[in-house]
Amino acid sequence: MKLQNITTWLQRVYVTVMMVIVGRALSALSRIDDDAKAEIKGLPDNYLIQMVVVPSGPSFIVKTRGDGTLEVVGKSSEKADLAIKFKHLSHAFSVLSFQEGTAEAFTKDRMVADGELSASIRLVRILNRLESIILPKFIAKRAVKRYPENLGCMEKITKAVRIYALVVRHLIIGS
Repeated sequence: MKLQNITTWLQRVYVTVMMVIVGRALSALSRIDDDAKAEIKGLPDNYLIQMVVVPSGPSFIVKTRGDGTLEVVGKSSEKADLAIKFKHLSHAFSVLSFQEGTAEAFTKDRMVADGELSASIRLVRILNRLESIILPKFIAKRAVKRYPENLGCMEKITKAVRIYALVVRHLIIGS
């Protein structure tokens, strides 16, 4: 097997795992963070959000609920209301390995949003909030455009532990 093929295979495995984690982490964040809930409440109920590597790569779909939370949807027969599409596996790898921020990837045309611009902006703010909470500060500062000044150390640790616990719970028992 060529080195290029091994690299591509490893990137695909990593992106696939991260898509599972990010979808569930967004759902968990929506249950414990008021800022994320406020952003989600600005979207219609049952609004489908997909993040995918095109044309048929790894993905996740979440659906908004009226209470300001997100629910992971396994598969949907409906077209997503908002689809964030990575144009190539390597672009998804760069963003999901925190080498490049979401805003920077949009700017460099590595990903596109298929849906309403206002919903895309809301999702980017939610993703930035998630990254700010669950990542160590020195990594989060590279991944997000603006690290939240009002995110205290204890709040960050408490919410990060809760998010990771909910993700693990969802992976193990499915709810």
